[in-house]
Amino acid sequence: MTRSELILRLAERLNNPALGLSAQLMHRDCEVSVRLLLRAMTEALGKGERIEVRGFGTFSVTTRPPRVGRNPKSGEEVRVPAKRVPHFKPGKELRQRVNPSESV
Repeated sequence: MTRSELILRLAERLNNPALGLSAQLMHRDCEVSVRLLLRAMTEALGKGERIEVRGFGTFSVTTRPPRVGRNPKSGEEVRVPAKRVPHFKPGKELRQRVNPSESV
């Protein structure tokens, strides 16, 4: 699912004629909300903070140590520096929805 598909699905679920709001206004609100949420998550991870969404999962930043790799074309050794990478660990509820037959 892409970000635009997520925005569309959210707008469809919130589009309720009883609320008296137009679908276009709802779509803009959903787009702003999704963009702000993703930006806040990106900034938090950039600062090395941990994000926990109960029932969904946890986002964190892990550090990979430096290592020696190989250039696949030439076979030459290449030093790969240490780097920080985002990591996602799914929560129990998400794992159960993805694999309903497995007990977690």
